[in-house]
Amino acid sequence: MPRTRVLLADDHPPLLAAIRRLLAAEFEIVGEASDGVEAVRLAKALQPEVVVIDLAMPRMGGIEAIREMRADGSASAIVALTVLSDHAVQAATFEAGARGYVLKSQAGSDLIPAIRAALASKSAVPTRPGMPRTSRE
Repeated sequence: MPRTRVLLADDHPPLLAAIRRLLAAEFEIVGEASDGVEAVRLAKALQPEVVVIDLAMPRMGGIEAIREMRADGSASAIVALTVLSDHAVQAATFEAGARGYVLKSQAGSDLIPAIRAALASKSAVPTRPGMPRTSRE
C-alpha cells in the first residue's frame, strides 16, 4: 500500500530535518521548500496529498501560498506548522484553505494526528492555553 505523499515547507533547515525525521516512518516526503513561492511550485509539480507549511516564510507567506495551492488544486490537505498562536492568524489560515494548524512547540505530539485529520477532511487545531483543540467537519 503506497504511503501518503507529503511536501514540507519551512525556511529553517534544522526544523525541516526534524519534521522529516518525525514523519518519515509513516509518510513519504516527496519534497521540501524553503519559501512560499517554492512551496507553491513544488505542490503543483509533485501533487502531494498533504502539504505541511510554515506561515512565516520569505518571498511569499504561508497563508498566501495556501490560498494559491487551494485555488489550483495542487494539494488535497494542508497543515500549517507555526509558532503563531494568534486566533486571528489561525482563522485566516483556515479561511485560506488549511485543514490543520499545529504549533511548532507541539509538533511532536500534534503533527501526525493533524495530518491524519486533514486527510479525513476534518480540521485540527492545537492544544494550548487559549487555543482549545476543536474539530470541524
